[in-house]
Amino acid sequence: MSATLDKAAAENFPVAPVFLPRAWRDGLTAVYGYARLVDDIGDGDLAPGGHDAVLLGLDPAAVDDRLAMLDAFEADLRRVFGGTDGSPRHPLLQALQPVVRAHGLTPEPFLALIEANRQDQRVARYATYADLVGYCELSANPVGRLVLSLTGTSTPERIRRSDAVCTALQIVEHVQDVAEDLGRDRIYLPAEDLRRFHVTEAQLAAPSAGASVRSLIAFETERARELLNEGTPLVGSVHGRLRLLLAGFVGGGRAALRAVTAAGFDVLPGPPKPTKSGLLREVAAVLRTAPRKG
Repeated sequence: MSATLDKAAAENFPVAPVFLPRAWRDGLTAVYGYARLVDDIGDGDLAPGGHDAVLLGLDPAAVDDRLAMLDAFEADLRRVFGGTDGSPRHPLLQALQPVVRAHGLTPEPFLALIEANRQDQRVARYATYADLVGYCELSANPVGRLVLSLTGTSTPERIRRSDAVCTALQIVEHVQDVAEDLGRDRIYLPAEDLRRFHVTEAQLAAPSAGASVRSLIAFETERARELLNEGTPLVGSVHGRLRLLLAGFVGGGRAALRAVTAAGFDVLPGPPKPTKSGLLREVAAVLRTAPRKG
């Protein structure tokens, strides 16, 4: 459980910063742990030994059967929401249950994250940007919606802005992780964009990016930036410590995009990462410029 939660430090944005109320921190940590574990199942990144499979009622060897693991994890998630066969078995889901009850969370966003990882087992290439956005609606947007639910601030307009931010953050991650994703035989850059910039899969496997790949990455970077700008008014629509948290999400995405730009859009040697000072500057800029509403 701790190994899963330890991965929070590698994210582009703060997961549950200490300035938040304890109840929010506990809720965000539980949701992050859930989302991280689902991704680890889908990516085959679970700890060796099959312990997670055993916790979910499977044979240890089933840890390598990702679809079986996702099915078992979904069954355990349903126990969180009052399934008929007892309490949840996995510690991260046991930690999630009181959060679900305290905030009246619904199963839909949690189920969407599982479905995104099922899709990762079936779909390794995305033909169009619209297809990629559809994937982000499963893999990213539910997290933002859960943050709004945990903080009691959901409205249709905030959900729309949150979806823009979350889709942007997912695209940022795909841009940073082109080489890592290709190592898993996945390409999240839309095929229509590869054709537009005359980029082949072989070029994405090179040690460093040529001019056409850099142009492609610059295009996707700008696309993510526009989405972040569309979602930024979300920050100005809330107050206090939640405003600072959401500024951290948006600023983290902007800092990551700045790091990609500073690398000359060459993401193939490894993901360009922002510095801590760069992240803080971007968060401060978001707080200064996000229009205040409400």
